[in-house]
Amino acid sequence: MTEAHTGAAALQGPIAFQGVAGAYSDLACRTAFPRLPTLPCESFEAAIEAVREGRAGLAMLPCENSLAGRVPDIHHLLPGSGLFVIGEHFQRVEHCLLAPRGASAGGLKRAHSHTVALGQVRHFLRAAGLTPVVEADTAGAAKLVAEWNNPEEAAIASSLAAEIYGLDILRANVEDAAHNTTRFYVMAPRPRMPEPGAGPVVTTFVFRVRNVPAALYKALGGFATNGVNMTKLESYMLEGAFTATQFLCDVDGHPDQPPLRRALEELSFFSSEVRVLGVYPAAAFRLAQAAGD
Repeated sequence: MTEAHTGAAALQGPIAFQGVAGAYSDLACRTAFPRLPTLPCESFEAAIEAVREGRAGLAMLPCENSLAGRVPDIHHLLPGSGLFVIGEHFQRVEHCLLAPRGASAGGLKRAHSHTVALGQVRHFLRAAGLTPVVEADTAGAAKLVAEWNNPEEAAIASSLAAEIYGLDILRANVEDAAHNTTRFYVMAPRPRMPEPGAGPVVTTFVFRVRNVPAALYKALGGFATNGVNMTKLESYMLEGAFTATQFLCDVDGHPDQPPLRRALEELSFFSSEVRVLGVYPAAAFRLAQAAGD
């Protein structure tokens, strides 16, 4: 994901994310769009609203993590957000052990962070003899540790959080799994569909199958027969109804190219609704992983 992929150089206003300054979403924004200021928001809904109201030009929303799986609520929020996916970004999650200036690793007793982050450094904390303490988020934990200025308190957060809140990095890359990576959708108020022959692209869409036997099996058959690679398929209930299921899907290809066009036509025949949320360039990280398979 680069600024060139989305024409970010022409954007006015910041890129919104959920969390406080120094969060991994903030780091993702700064990595993908280094020239754009970032806008911290209290929730995913607030980040979406910032774009809808024109206070931000883009939103960076996490959708899945290689260890924790899908990010809750995102699949519910995307279809009704009024925004479009114009890009994807993969951010390597590199947890650091942060402490007040002058503190030593041997003097630490507790490590504060988000519950997911604490789970991802479980083995390290056990080996270091640190008691995990759950906080609302990683960067918020770093901010608290800086305010307390207690050499017994540490945070598990990003190197960006250390820079922002004036903490020392006592240990870098303390995560238990080296492949810890979060994927983000880059959202904008208008679609920015690349040309069909511009290179590898991803199409994200939602659909609801008709409530008839084998509808999902038949609906997805068109992707197999047309040779379309499906990289993501998630289901979730709508409005608490067990019989109303919506699916969020990512596939390789452009809707204007014959294979995906035919697959979507077949999907529409067995679905009550099919809606494309975005067509965007495949990230270099995705292509590198595919080449290594």
